[in-house]
Amino acid sequence: MRSVDADRFIVGLTGGIGSGKTFVADLFALHGVTIVDTDAIAHRITAPRGAAMPRIAREFGEAFVAPDGSLDRAKMRTLVFADLQAKARLEAITHPLIREETRREVAAASGHYVITVVPLLVEAGEWRSRYDRVLVVDCSVETQIARVMRRNGFARDEVLAIIARQATREARLAAADDVLVNEDRTPEALADEVRRLHESYLSLAKSTSRRHPGS
Repeated sequence: MRSVDADRFIVGLTGGIGSGKTFVADLFALHGVTIVDTDAIAHRITAPRGAAMPRIAREFGEAFVAPDGSLDRAKMRTLVFADLQAKARLEAITHPLIREETRREVAAASGHYVITVVPLLVEAGEWRSRYDRVLVVDCSVETQIARVMRRNGFARDEVLAIIARQATREARLAAADDVLVNEDRTPEALADEVRRLHESYLSLAKSTSRRHPGS
C-alpha cells in the first residue's frame, strides 16, 4: 500500500460509531504518536468561520447555519439521513477540504509513523490504498448501541439508523490489517494492546525507512 505522504508510514485507524476509536487514539498519543483525526478536522471546517461554511451556506441556505456561524449539525444530520443527494452535495464540499488538511497535518508530523483516524475509511474505498496499515477497533453492535445511547443521549432507533449508514462490522474486519477488540476490556488491557501495536508499527516504519532511505 502507498501512503498519503511518501515520507510517512501511516496507520489508518477506523471503527464503527461507539467502538472507542478516540480512546484508542489517545492511548497511542501517550507514546508520542501524532494523531490526525479527520472527525476533528470536519468539525473545525464547519465551526464558526470554518473553511467549509461559506459554501455550505450557499449550497444549502442560511437555515443550515447556526446563530454562531457554525453548521447546524442536527438540522443537517436530519437532511442527509433522508436525502442521499444532499449527503453527496455536503461531502463534495467537505471531503476535499478534509483530505487537504489531513495531508498538511501528516506532512507536518514528527516521529516514525502517524495515525490517521478515519471513521468512514472503509466506506470511502479510495482512501484504503492511502495507508500502510489499517487498524480496526471492533466491538459488537449491541455494545455500540449502548455506548452511543449513554454518551450522546440518542434513542436506540437513532443509533441503529447511524449504524445502518456505516460499513458493516464484517466489511471493516475484512479491510483490517490489525484488529483491536474493545469489548468489556479494562483500560489497562487496552493500553497493553496499544503498546504491542505501537512497537509493531515502529518496527514496520523503521524497516520501510531503511528500504527507502531516499523517500
